Amino acid sequence: MPKLQGFEFWRNTLRGAHYVVAPMVDQSELAWRLLSRRHGAQLCYTPMLHAQVFVRDANYRKENLYCDVCPEDRPLIVQFCANDPEVFVQAALLAQDYCDAIDLNLGCPQMIAKRGHYGAFLQEEWALLQKMILLAHEKLSVPITCKIRVFPEIDKTVKYAQLLEKAGCQLLTVHGRTKEQKGPLAGVASWEHIKAVRKAVGIPVFANGNIQYLSDVEECMQKTGVHGVMSAEGNLHNPALFEGRNPVVWEMTEEYLEIVHQYPCPLSYVRAHLFKLWHHTLQVYQQLREELAKAKTLEGIADVNRDLKLRCQEEIANQKEGEKPKGGLPFFHWICQPYVRPGPKEMCKENGTSGSEGGMRGKRALEDEDDGNSDILSKNKQKKKLRNPNKRFDPSLKPKYAKCDHCGNPKGNKCVFNLCRGCCKKRAFKETADCPGHGLLFKTKYEKSLLWKSGQTEMQEIERTQKGDVEETAGLKEGIDAVL
Repeated sequence: MPKLQGFEFWRNTLRGAHYVVAPMVDQSELAWRLLSRRHGAQLCYTPMLHAQVFVRDANYRKENLYCDVCPEDRPLIVQFCANDPEVFVQAALLAQDYCDAIDLNLGCPQMIAKRGHYGAFLQEEWALLQKMILLAHEKLSVPITCKIRVFPEIDKTVKYAQLLEKAGCQLLTVHGRTKEQKGPLAGVASWEHIKAVRKAVGIPVFANGNIQYLSDVEECMQKTGVHGVMSAEGNLHNPALFEGRNPVVWEMTEEYLEIVHQYPCPLSYVRAHLFKLWHHTLQVYQQLREELAKAKTLEGIADVNRDLKLRCQEEIANQKEGEKPKGGLPFFHWICQPYVRPGPKEMCKENGTSGSEGGMRGKRALEDEDDGNSDILSKNKQKKKLRNPNKRFDPSLKPKYAKCDHCGNPKGNKCVFNLCRGCCKKRAFKETADCPGHGLLFKTKYEKSLLWKSGQTEMQEIERTQKGDVEETAGLKEGIDAVL
């Protein structure tokens, strides 16, 4: 069949999906996708997968995609992060038979994306992105889509979107925040940027940002003219968001755990989902937070859910008529509802710091500090400091590793090819060479095998000679006996 493109692809393959669950690392796994689909989601994305790891690691492919095949889980788009056209296409070719489209992540704003040089940190490299999408569009049997963040300038954002469309992108998801808008600095997503992109391109556009209720979805589609709306945080706090319902948290938990029994996933994923789903309730029942963190099995987590259910039902039974939710919440804490992330000022008040200082430092202040003697440390680094009072966090003190010439991983200090172990092993095998630094002895073993084979040949020659001598002696003896 010919590859469908643009609106034809959206209408037929994606069935005109309007309600979309975003790609979320360790959070949009199969079990959660199925739960979301049961409650109104029409299209789901896999968690972001690393193209390079997907190509080289069969177990990674199996754990993250090949084992997650389920007829109910369609239409499905697989998302990759990548910064190399060839690697991206190789990964996409391995995944295309298990999905309806391949998405290139150009929206991740996290520090790990900056270090790995992917996601939103590629948005200035237009020539590279054009090459990646063009090659994927030519080689793949399924359409290529992209998820982007906006630039501060609307005009530049529009040109960016048009470039991706021209290169072969068949569907564009626009997150209306810049790459700097994250954590407590997230702020409000700009629907004006999304609206401008929608008007400027001739392919379907999905909007992402500011979605907390079904009414937000409808308002976004009306104001921007997009064809679908994607939800991440809103979906995690209320998987029934696209149904327009706000169920009790234990009901969603019970249904999710049933699906996990059928389609298992790491316990860390389950725990992370419940920390989101129970966010408001765990502010009231702090002990349940500790019990959830300590639970080692699904049964243990189910026990914590039953405890939470009993406590909430008891609270409901003792509720006074006309009582309103506390803490400024729109609903009582046991009901699925959005979590509004506090801004820099609220975060500073909680931490006891001034607004200007907190605004300057942001959520991950130490990520960008030059010295390791700051008075304000992240919770994680405070714990490390307690374990080791002499611990310093000065980036200049960190060891510098030379990079592999092929893949960018740290290379072996004594490698004869100046490569990491993985790349060295492939080259040494291909060239039948040794690398003592990595303990790879392909040449030595090959020479030993040749010596062993030549030794075996000599032994066989000696045996044949000895056998011939014995036969000759026996023949002479028989001749002498006949004469006598």
